[in-house]
Amino acid sequence: MYVQKRLFNNFLGKPIRQKLRNNSTLAERKLWCYLSRRQILGHKFRRQVSVGRYVVDFYCYQLKLAIEVDGDAHFTLEAQEYDVERQFYIESFGVKFLRFTNDEVFNNIEGVLGKIIDYIDPSPRAKF
Repeated sequence: MYVQKRLFNNFLGKPIRQKLRNNSTLAERKLWCYLSRRQILGHKFRRQVSVGRYVVDFYCYQLKLAIEVDGDAHFTLEAQEYDVERQFYIESFGVKFLRFTNDEVFNNIEGVLGKIIDYIDPSPRAKF
């Protein structure tokens, strides 16, 4: 547990995480409306969680699941290379990733939620 506390949400990253929470994108806020308050199969998600030197948009400790919402800034070559490096680093701790675009969140929130639910419980009976 000691290692996990240092790896996740270390004290030095707190101001960055707070700033990101206070300045979240519209897509992040929309998805948070569905992820908060254990609405997805009873799992608790947190916003802007640091994993080592990086911060993920949403994280569920129980599932070791990070959810990222990618806006236009993520589609440049440099940003894609950074995202690959970042995801590889975070996955090295056993964390799994689900990525969605802003467009998916805005125009197909049911599909986004369906993919999250299918990841958590792939049985056909799973509902939120």
